[in-house]
Amino acid sequence: MSSEEHLVQLGFKFGKNGAHSARSLMYSELKTLLDGRPEQATRHDYQQDIELYNVLHKSSDNARKLTFRHLVDLYGISPEIPLFHVFRQLWERSEEAQPLLTLQLALARDPLLRQTQSLISTTPLGDVLEREQVEHVLAAPDPDRFSPASLRSFAQNINGSWTRAGFLQGKYKKVRTSPVVTYVNAAFALFLGHCEGRAGQGLFQTPWFQLLGLDPAEGYELAYMASLHGVISYKQASGIVEIRFPLWSIAPAS
Repeated sequence: MSSEEHLVQLGFKFGKNGAHSARSLMYSELKTLLDGRPEQATRHDYQQDIELYNVLHKSSDNARKLTFRHLVDLYGISPEIPLFHVFRQLWERSEEAQPLLTLQLALARDPLLRQTQSLISTTPLGDVLEREQVEHVLAAPDPDRFSPASLRSFAQNINGSWTRAGFLQGKYKKVRTSPVVTYVNAAFALFLGHCEGRAGQGLFQTPWFQLLGLDPAEGYELAYMASLHGVISYKQASGIVEIRFPLWSIAPAS
């Protein structure tokens, strides 16, 4: 099995398409759904909540079905998907971590959103991010693939998601800002790197962790806090870092 095939089994998604071609982060819908069910809820439970009980207050049967489909596309919405299972275990540990935690999972599952991660990470705090910059990044791999109208729509969805997670601020003029980052976000970033086969010090050098915008001391401190809360096992001595994930026993990609 290839590394990519293994990551797909864990819940990562690859390819050219992504949920942000149709929707943004859907944070409010996801929060309502998760807060109404226990951690052990199944995909069928969530589907019933949306399509039968209409907990998200959609106006038609078709809107309910589309909402469920988009949420599954973005997040998996099943304890049988390892990434969602870990995400769901972390969800209730910190409400202030939830917007960024949601984006972290969406990045792992949406290639379109992930395509813009480097742009966000390299935009200095306080700088304005133009929608056209996002459109340029999306069009770069294949300039003829998307129409101008599609690029504009995708960029608006993506900017909305980065804004909801705290990386951008402003309704029309988007300014780069710092998101709220907790030990929960640090633990999930470390886990995503672990899934890809990174270990030790290398877990702090992945795009997943660097996205958090922490200096090394802050990163180590949040990893230590995650360890104190029993989420991960973190040890550091004489420059050697050891991180384990006893709650989430999966084989990382080789």
